[in-house]
Amino acid sequence: MKKSNSINIDRAVFLFGGIVILISVVLTLWVSQWWLILTAFVGLNMIQSAFTGFCPPAILFRKLGMPSGCAFKGKTE
Repeated sequence: MKKSNSINIDRAVFLFGGIVILISVVLTLWVSQWWLILTAFVGLNMIQSAFTGFCPPAILFRKLGMPSGCAFKGKTE
């Protein structure tokens, strides 16, 4: 089985979620604790997408022409 190092929708969604969470944590420490709402929103979105397969960032990445991974294949159309 050949492994590809190219980024697909699954990896991009994990990357995007991780970046948003880290930015939210930094903003919470330096600006206001209200930024924890963003962290909670990302976490809740990850939970709902695990059950439903619907993920708004995956839809955006697909429209940008990124190849599908196995998690969001056909679920974002």
